[in-house]
Amino acid sequence: MNDTLVRCAVGISTDADITAAIQAAAAEARAALGSGTADLAIVFVSGGHDTPVRAALEGLADVLGVPHVLAATAEAVLAGGREYESGPAVVVWMARLPGATIVPLSLEYAQSVDGGVFLGWPEELDGEWPADATLLLLADPFSFDVERLMRRMDEDHPGVPVIGGYASGGRRPGSNALVVGPSSYDSGAVGVVIGGAAIRPVVSQGCRPIGEPLVITKAEENLIVELGGRPALERLREIYAGLDPETQQLVKTSLHVGRAASEYQDHRQRGTFLVRNVVGADPEMGVLAIGDAVRVGQTVQFHVRDAGSAHDDLVVLLAERRVERSAAPAGALVFTCNGRGSRLFDTPHHDAACLQESLGPIPAAGFFAQGEFGPIGRRNCLHGFTASIALFEQGCPRKPEA
Repeated sequence: MNDTLVRCAVGISTDADITAAIQAAAAEARAALGSGTADLAIVFVSGGHDTPVRAALEGLADVLGVPHVLAATAEAVLAGGREYESGPAVVVWMARLPGATIVPLSLEYAQSVDGGVFLGWPEELDGEWPADATLLLLADPFSFDVERLMRRMDEDHPGVPVIGGYASGGRRPGSNALVVGPSSYDSGAVGVVIGGAAIRPVVSQGCRPIGEPLVITKAEENLIVELGGRPALERLREIYAGLDPETQQLVKTSLHVGRAASEYQDHRQRGTFLVRNVVGADPEMGVLAIGDAVRVGQTVQFHVRDAGSAHDDLVVLLAERRVERSAAPAGALVFTCNGRGSRLFDTPHHDAACLQESLGPIPAAGFFAQGEFGPIGRRNCLHGFTASIALFEQGCPRKPEA
């Protein structure tokens, strides 16, 4: 066996006893990994177990015997080419990452006189981070402001992707469980910074553009007042008139606005827009409200989302990766929205199966998140209805994007 290669493995158990499920899934992953120990283990646990989950997760590091462990509770999980959307399930993913540095962290957000501060950064991350670093992050949606963290990351560590998702196993504050190493939490965020490994983000927002890119010429907070010197709603009506009936129906039910991640990119390329919901409109004023702040000078384009668009977007992005690299990834972590799966697609196991069909066979694990983290261009973003994937590649670490 070549000890310089990245190796990943995955195990799954649907045993209703959480302790037995962890042990069975871990044993399957260890057997698939082969000789030698893993450097990193990541565990996702769905609901429906007969025994308390939190107590079992508190002893997770001892059971796995892996130097670095991350875990989170989830509404549903995926392993390999299958998605487990109902009933109890535990997925254990392990990776051997030769030559990589792994720094665990647990963060919490606190208000301060300067507006807010993130507490918990380890001393190992003081100063410059590796140019090829990646932050894998699992967070509690009720207590941790990921968007604020991403703004801080983009300022302090530009080009470092943040990939992960909000835990979805609980519906109220304190009901999620997060684990890093031997410690467990019911709030905040946990993660690992990995340097010296080739980790490629693939972020599929599941939308397709309609019309042409337009420049915002008048705006206020989250209101788009004018596009190209004309009322925003007037521009939308113009685009709508030229669409086929099926797409017109999507405009009525699932209209979005994509905001260019960078004014220096080709806006005709896939993945150059950060997609946000249209949350309202004023027909008299011709104004559109979206779920994000906008400003004059930004380029935007209208988008629609449905199962077909989501399928095509994911397939195309994975095909682009296949063209660039002939060898399959060593492994993958998948953070897919809890609004996808059977709630969006007619066929089961959609995102998991797409990954395997496009790039597999790959040891993949993931969960259905309450919000997904991943970069668009060089900017880290919080998403909805998105599949955010971390591909663990063989070879040289990722080069920073221009």
